[in-house]
Amino acid sequence: MHMHNKKIYFVAGLPRSGSTLLMNILGQNPRLHVTATSGILDMLVQVRNAWDKNFAFRAMPRESSDLRKRSVLQAMLQAYFADTDAPVCIDKNRGWLEFLEMAAALLGGKENIRILVTVRDLRDVLASFELRHRETTALGQIPQEAKDPINYKTALGRLKSFIGREQPVGRAYNAIRDAVTRGWREQMHFIEYEALTAEPGNTLGEAYQFLAETPFAHQFDRVRQITVEDDFIHGFRGLHSIQNTVHPRAPRWPEIYDAEVTGHDDWKDIEKNARFWRAYVSR
Repeated sequence: MHMHNKKIYFVAGLPRSGSTLLMNILGQNPRLHVTATSGILDMLVQVRNAWDKNFAFRAMPRESSDLRKRSVLQAMLQAYFADTDAPVCIDKNRGWLEFLEMAAALLGGKENIRILVTVRDLRDVLASFELRHRETTALGQIPQEAKDPINYKTALGRLKSFIGREQPVGRAYNAIRDAVTRGWREQMHFIEYEALTAEPGNTLGEAYQFLAETPFAHQFDRVRQITVEDDFIHGFRGLHSIQNTVHPRAPRWPEIYDAEVTGHDDWKDIEKNARFWRAYVSR
């Protein structure tokens, strides 16, 4: 097995749970190269899937084909970070939790996998999407509404839509739970949004310990945004802009939702699972 040029770690987790903030804080450390939401995972999966449909590779002995496929995918992943001098690269994509087996095959084994999983009270994740919907709807339509116009007429309907299996919240929730089921708990480190904003020093310290990286003196009162995403392509306004000062946030959901929503049975289910990851964390 050839030596890997870069150490590569991952960030995944729930949407609206502070991953952009986390990346921009980590990006202050010159040893670390951080990404906005990254497309390399999707490209790797497409090449992996197309490889086995190729006539020439199907005709090749299976072992030989697999060896070359792995080498090509490894080279792709490394090449994606070829333009940075930083020895450690952190790639952000919520999908990594669904493809940790492939990640391990490309990074030389399960023991090399480290994934920071950002999480947040599900009620606040949903309230945050609801707020983005209200801001976006002033002058535009989010793509989900176009596909599901009737559900989108009520806050409760939107809530149900957000937690659907194929929607960002539902899919990310399932990805976290299934990664644990598949035996990756040891490779996952949960970062709670509430802790990141209230105690950033401790929270980052624990993350560095998990990554086995030397701690760095971060500046939490001057976080410059270095990762940039055009949120218009996601259909919501303001999804990935961050505050420049890290400070604790009170829960938003009580002001976003009224009893019409919080009195409903669907809400009670969400409430029960609001901090589902805590079952995996020894406190």
